[in-house]
Amino acid sequence: MAIYTKITSKDIKFIEKNYNLGKIISFKGIKKGIENTNYLLKTKNKNFILTIFEKRVQVKDIPFFMKLMDKLNHYKINCPKPQKNKRGSFLIKVKNKTASIVSFVEGKDKLKLAAKDCYSIGKNIAKFHRASKKIKLYRKNSMSLNECKKILNKIGNKYKKINSNLNILMKNSYLEVKNKWPKNLPHGIIHGDLFIDNIFFKKNKFHGYIDFYFACNDFLVYEIAICINALCFDKKGRKFIFNKQKSENLIMGYSKVRSLTKNEKNSLNILCKRAALRYLVTRSYDYLNTPKNAIIKIKDPKEYIQKLNILNKFNSFKNYYS
Repeated sequence: MAIYTKITSKDIKFIEKNYNLGKIISFKGIKKGIENTNYLLKTKNKNFILTIFEKRVQVKDIPFFMKLMDKLNHYKINCPKPQKNKRGSFLIKVKNKTASIVSFVEGKDKLKLAAKDCYSIGKNIAKFHRASKKIKLYRKNSMSLNECKKILNKIGNKYKKINSNLNILMKNSYLEVKNKWPKNLPHGIIHGDLFIDNIFFKKNKFHGYIDFYFACNDFLVYEIAICINALCFDKKGRKFIFNKQKSENLIMGYSKVRSLTKNEKNSLNILCKRAALRYLVTRSYDYLNTPKNAIIKIKDPKEYIQKLNILNKFNSFKNYYS
């Protein structure tokens, strides 16, 4: 989430005219995240999120996201529910850009996760995967290894502004992941971006997910690899330290609902490196190319330099789960 596109009261009146939401009494931009423009819309009785799609999201992929969230709601997975406009469509044009309106998910993200929270998250990820297996939709991962290589190439010599060794780290990691990439692992629809700010808690209990705009079909265990990167490191000053207890709890919670296969366990280490590389590459690119007039908190790629260097010292499933 971010604010690249600024809207006015005129745009709000246009939305009111095209949806049955009721009168919108206020709207406010949401600064979190980096991919799309988001606004909180408040009516007398309900809140909604307006998303204006920017940057990496391709218009042809948006119906997949809408149908996925709609179907997940049907299977009792708590996530934003897309709202249809008066023409029966999930999509609308705002400032000549494709946009959608979804229900507001109550609760909020935690600033700091406890190990027990990771168990709860793991368990609910497995429930999400179990539900998504019933959904007959397909979208290729737009952040595939090949796509990351293209973004890496676009960075070119600019990497020196971040770290003089960054290019070597990214290219060596890319080659290792490419050479060790697993095959024939259990496959299905994953969220693809389960960071702490996309996981909501209510009354200190897991409550739901938001921001499905990287959802795709991929290895199910790759979701766990993303979460290990995003949720299982503790920050102390400027240092990131791997928290094995959180990783174990995440995997334990997931396994309570869906057991990992032997091949998935053997592949977790390379998939964790893959996830770290994905976020290092995209954060580096965004750090170097985000428009100066965008109302946005740019995420520091140096976090993932540290994480990737730590993961490069690991060599087996036992590094993540004893």
